[in-house]
Amino acid sequence: MKTVLITGACAGIGKATALYFAKNGYNVIATMLCLERGKELLNTKGIITYELDVTSTESIANCKKQILAEHITIDLVINNAGRGYRSFVELAEDSQIQTIVDVNWLGVIKVCRAFIPVFREQNKGQFINITSIAGLVNLPLGSFYHSTKHAVESFSECMAYELRDFNISVATVQFGNTPSNFQKNVVKSQDSSIASYKDLMDKIDALLIKKTNKNIDLKQSIVEQLYEIAQNPPRNFKRYTIGFDANFLNIIRKRLGYQLFARLIRKSVF
Repeated sequence: MKTVLITGACAGIGKATALYFAKNGYNVIATMLCLERGKELLNTKGIITYELDVTSTESIANCKKQILAEHITIDLVINNAGRGYRSFVELAEDSQIQTIVDVNWLGVIKVCRAFIPVFREQNKGQFINITSIAGLVNLPLGSFYHSTKHAVESFSECMAYELRDFNISVATVQFGNTPSNFQKNVVKSQDSSIASYKDLMDKIDALLIKKTNKNIDLKQSIVEQLYEIAQNPPRNFKRYTIGFDANFLNIIRKRLGYQLFARLIRKSVF
């Protein structure tokens, strides 16, 4: 029986993934910032919950020590924890910029760094790092969220070269907006009296809500794809793009080039 560690497992994609993997025979280590928020998972067969703050090296070390005392091997780490920040660069706050960098990028790095030695000693292991279509294309008001997801893509690809000799697989997974609490919890910049800024924020909000509501089947597709990747780890670094929106944007960005793609986005939004 394989064991998977999932970060950010108290809700959304992380929670759905934990439940799906447990249902399909995995031992699931569901980690989260606050155990109180993951109460539904506490009594679920095959799932053990642990408190973990991915931004804290100390928290990761303590959690790792506890996990290794209770589990012989770890087969897979899914770095799912993340947060959103929708802001104009001019209005961005230092604390919010630091938080999204700490969670979305440095959190992935710190968790990988902690479990590479475990995988190396086992001579096997797999990292699946959840990014987003935001890690492949750039869209309005995504300066901070998109840049962290691009960073995870680059980090993952580079890391894969280092780990190849140790039978450690690395993959990233991208998808678009899916019905969950993620969009509800996105932090936004303060309201602005600048008409252009206010108008653009309203348009982006409306567009994302519309897209999210349409993707009712996307969450299930994501967890099923994650399971398939876990069952068949790629030998070399690989990106997996899930859902129509993400695949469409990824393909047309590659085919159109920057200028034509940017023109299409402007036409769709402005």
